[in-house]
Amino acid sequence: MELLGSSPFALPTSRVTIPFLLWFCVLASSFSSSTTLSVAAVKLLPGFHTLPEIAAVDDFLELGSPRDSPLRQNKKYGKKEVELGRDGRPVCEVTKFGAAGTGEKYETSAIQAAIDACADFQGGGVVYFAPGTFLTGTVFLRSNITLWIDEGATILGSPLQSHFPLSSSQWYTILAQDVENVGVTGGGVVSGQGLKFVVQFQERKNMMVSWNSTDACLGDECRPRLIGFVNCKNVHIWNLVLQDPAYWCLHILNSDRVSIHDLNIYGDFNTPNTDGIDIESSNNTVIKDCHIDTGDDAICPKTNADGPLHNLTVTDCWIRTKSCAVKLGSGTYADFHSLHFERLTIVDSHRGLGLQLRDSGSIDNVSFVNIKMSTQYYDPSWWGRAEPIYITACPRSASTKVGSISNVRFINISAISENGMFITGSKESLLRGLTFQNVSLSMKRSTNFQGGMQDYRPGCQGLIEHSTSGVFMAFVQDVNMDNVILDWQENNLSDWGLPLDFFHSSVNKISLRGFSSSYPDPSSSL
Repeated sequence: MELLGSSPFALPTSRVTIPFLLWFCVLASSFSSSTTLSVAAVKLLPGFHTLPEIAAVDDFLELGSPRDSPLRQNKKYGKKEVELGRDGRPVCEVTKFGAAGTGEKYETSAIQAAIDACADFQGGGVVYFAPGTFLTGTVFLRSNITLWIDEGATILGSPLQSHFPLSSSQWYTILAQDVENVGVTGGGVVSGQGLKFVVQFQERKNMMVSWNSTDACLGDECRPRLIGFVNCKNVHIWNLVLQDPAYWCLHILNSDRVSIHDLNIYGDFNTPNTDGIDIESSNNTVIKDCHIDTGDDAICPKTNADGPLHNLTVTDCWIRTKSCAVKLGSGTYADFHSLHFERLTIVDSHRGLGLQLRDSGSIDNVSFVNIKMSTQYYDPSWWGRAEPIYITACPRSASTKVGSISNVRFINISAISENGMFITGSKESLLRGLTFQNVSLSMKRSTNFQGGMQDYRPGCQGLIEHSTSGVFMAFVQDVNMDNVILDWQENNLSDWGLPLDFFHSSVNKISLRGFSSSYPDPSSSL
């Protein structure tokens, strides 16, 4: 999608297509329950996205923005002026509610007043941030609200705990909770000022402050997230820069029908827990055309005890991370089903594609297709040893009844890596139904870190000594490998191991077709 123009009131609509799902939205409060609508005749309201529909619709609908139409008139909301577009939706500029946009004072109250005005005036509207810098604590979105952060506008999250709610579950700069039909867009920036949380800068991994002096949060990861959608329906986040989070950047929790696209996410590369996008127990989510460059996991689906994660599609993203590019888990308390990842480019990441099952949920029907990656080893303080593909299943604790991993497909995967594929279940959980088709792995050391180690973390056996294998498998059943090619770029490393390395009798029912492994000719270096 292409967004044009510089004012919130004049932008031609554009057309968007999303594979597998057609997104269609009508603002519920604009129609009575008895209204009958023809899909082809519906004009989308500015600022709102389309929602996923199971039934296919032939006509692609236009995606509007709060800039679609010039002002029709101004009206009063209390003593404040609310501008109306031709469709009647309010456009509330935060500067007209007391925000200055100078970055010199906290403007939480003014921003919240603009949100409340649009929500109360006619049941929803667009909250507009003109170019400027807006310093704020937590602001709460309401149903039928779109935040439009214009190009040149920056929302700065506070680094002070006193500017956030008492409950750590609400520690976000922007929080939508128990609402529907909400979005954030505009081409501007949301920043968490994460570097202000660094206690000691270190190249290997920064030491961070933790707001754990009260009972609100325990441990060393007590910091605010940047944007959160909690128990929401019909969510749209697009055309934004999210940067410098102190903790997770974008958190989708217990939500349904979510569209995320055209985001640029930048976290400090040496800062832990700066995840790009965490999708937790949320269903019917599409992520596409995102650029993620951050210290911790880039795209991280996980589940809690509240419910499963179904129907996630991720396509056309560029990723660099000091942790895992795509990681399922390790929170796996409920099931995962029908996840699809395609056309991803992963660059210089600590791990590539990871599945970490540690709890009672099960993972089934997952596809990774048309993915190019390079992985490298950074430091033992980060989980991983540059594995391009990493699958582990083991109980989190002695009392955990761990679930299962089944029907996972890797198709058209090419990788340049310092390590091989690491695929291991456990006595408690065999991996079943794994497919590797057209997988090309070039093994090449790019750092001077010592090899000869296997990294199960988090949990399981931790770090153990073992030679670097092309493919290591343990506690696996029903594996199909079709046209898997290993290309060893160096043959003089003492920690290089076997192309295929199986753990005694725990691997059964393997089909190999077109498997090959090649080493360089030693005479070529003479």
